[in-house]
Amino acid sequence: MVSFGLKTVEWKDNSVIMIDQTKLPNELVYVKYTDFMDVASAIKNLVVRGAPAIGVSGAFGLALASLQSKAATREQLLSDLESARKILFETRPTAVNLAWGLDRIIQVAKQGNDVQSIRDSIVKTAQEMAEDDIKINMQMGKNGSVLFDDNDTIMTHCNAGSLATVAYGTALGVIRATKESGKNVKVIATETRPVQQGSRLTAFELKHDGFDVSLIPDTAVGYSMANKLVNKVVVGADRVLKTGHVYNKIGTYQVALMAKQHGIPFYVAAPLSTFDMKSTPQDVVIEQRKGTEVTQIGDRKTAPDGINVINPAFDMTPPELISGIITEAGVAKAPFEQSIPKLFEAKK
Repeated sequence: MVSFGLKTVEWKDNSVIMIDQTKLPNELVYVKYTDFMDVASAIKNLVVRGAPAIGVSGAFGLALASLQSKAATREQLLSDLESARKILFETRPTAVNLAWGLDRIIQVAKQGNDVQSIRDSIVKTAQEMAEDDIKINMQMGKNGSVLFDDNDTIMTHCNAGSLATVAYGTALGVIRATKESGKNVKVIATETRPVQQGSRLTAFELKHDGFDVSLIPDTAVGYSMANKLVNKVVVGADRVLKTGHVYNKIGTYQVALMAKQHGIPFYVAAPLSTFDMKSTPQDVVIEQRKGTEVTQIGDRKTAPDGINVINPAFDMTPPELISGIITEAGVAKAPFEQSIPKLFEAKK
């Protein structure tokens, strides 16, 4: 039986409904937005996160912006949408899916002839993007499941599950599909400091869906691998370059290095919408987040006042550490500069 997991974001009655991920794991709370500025704030403040989910959320944000606009002409509406696009894009610049989702909606808007037809086509396209996300993740899961064996214990870092997508998941979608294929799998989730996406979200989601999951501190990755508690690793991605460089939650690089040291296959699961075929590693801006994420837990201080903090949201894992990149069009393997373009050709 196929398990969709939790539905992270959806369009209902001209509103955007989201799970508020800042409340997890203590409460499963749904929030409702009718203003695109609230969607922008939700993306910025991690109410919704995960590259595919924020790509669709950005599209839904523009759908709200089109309904909010008081424009009487096509040109005015396009101008309002462009203003909204800039605000939404600036919320999370590293995840390429956000730009992908926003650009796709703007392209659709430019094809419309009048205000109402533009609004209708934007809403329809955003809803189709949400539905496509689930289908893509399920195909990606199927493609990745063949790489995992019965009785594997799979490590994952951060959250790349239903909560990072519309539903089903990327890395966790692969784990779901592996279990659905009849194989017995266990999962080790890292806590993923400083915002705890692993303990708050991945552990919650997998437990919610009946998986055998264990939680470890980020500092126990090497211990777990050295003691043969892990057979494979699969993580998601916020951006993948044509060279096979992968940008994902901070700490991914360390996990990949340790996996290499211990001879453990390290896989990345990401839809083709996460691929950036134009940029080089020098072009990518790593989002720096506020220091209080590191110096306190909730309202409780865990560091001295006035301490300097370096808090990057993402790091880069180089291609030589990656066993394969799982997509909806197949699995890319080294040399990535040859295998990645072939995936795009296969998708046409």
